[in-house]
Amino acid sequence: MNKFKHTEHIKDLSRKLRKDQTDTEKIVWELLRNKKFKGLKFRRQHPFGRYIVDFYCPQHRLIIEIDGLIHEKNDQKEYDEIRQGTLESSRHRFIRIRVKDIEKDPKIVYRKIEKLLKL
Repeated sequence: MNKFKHTEHIKDLSRKLRKDQTDTEKIVWELLRNKKFKGLKFRRQHPFGRYIVDFYCPQHRLIIEIDGLIHEKNDQKEYDEIRQGTLESSRHRFIRIRVKDIEKDPKIVYRKIEKLLKL
């Protein structure tokens, strides 16, 4: 059985999130879509079981999460740690990037991917 089988509700929610992207997600999607970065395929608002990740590269099992101010709250930090641990336990790799870092320099996304994947 697929550990990350998702429900119709999660599938519908991921579609809604793709339509209602934040400004920062739009910036990152423009950088990654259509294999613009080193020919890698990325998906946005990709469901994994009960979770939805911001961006996912299946070829490298790479998850990219964009962290806004809400991610600095204690309850959210705890949830993020549990969620990340669950996904990493299935050999997925994580990159977390703060919104304010992307706003300063969007290409930080490229540098973080290159560093992690050693490209």
